[in-house]
Amino acid sequence: MPRLPRFNLVDVPQHVIQRGNNRQACFFEADDYLFYLECLKEASKSAGCDIHAYVLMTNHVHILATPRRDHAVSRMMQSVGRRYVQYVNRRNQRTGTLWEGRYRASLVEAERYLLTCYRYIELNPVRAKSLPDKPENYRWSSYHANALGRGDAWLTPHPLYSDLGGSPAERQARYRALFTEALTQEAVQEIRQTVNQGVALGGEQFRDQIEAALDMRARPGSRGRPRNRRS
Repeated sequence: MPRLPRFNLVDVPQHVIQRGNNRQACFFEADDYLFYLECLKEASKSAGCDIHAYVLMTNHVHILATPRRDHAVSRMMQSVGRRYVQYVNRRNQRTGTLWEGRYRASLVEAERYLLTCYRYIELNPVRAKSLPDKPENYRWSSYHANALGRGDAWLTPHPLYSDLGGSPAERQARYRALFTEALTQEAVQEIRQTVNQGVALGGEQFRDQIEAALDMRARPGSRGRPRNRRS
């Protein structure tokens, strides 16, 4: 299978997912999650990425980030992946790969989908039936920071999150209110499809803009470059 192309647009959010090799575990104990988050914190700062939301599942991770420099997401994920694999291999006296190839990512049209992506990511443990049925009961996600104001002071709120209220308490309350209704199955499937195919999550106009700017496919469908839309 050919490699998915990498988006490189500064200031446009990306939903990133990376899975363990063959869907196997990539976190084994609490210290592993803590070390991964420390790697993410340092790499995001060094590369120039704002991290808005995340969840660390047993065998995969989701991250919502906005790059502030060229290739910031790629550099961040390479740094995190390299450091974390070295740590796991050394700690567990193992060799070989940990991740299922390269990470996958989709560009996100902020005005329409950003807060939905926040919710999708932080509700991931709830969708896994064997895990807690409320996002606040899962330790390894940004829900505690975004909804409750606890920990993860290194996260950067997206402006749309900041617009939820004039004070931290008001923003957190309105953010929690977004979780009173479950995501529709249509929204869940759309987010999954776009990140797995490495295309844009947004409306047709947004996808047209991405394709024009990058000369690459930004919508689900056939592979290859989009047709030239210039007259």
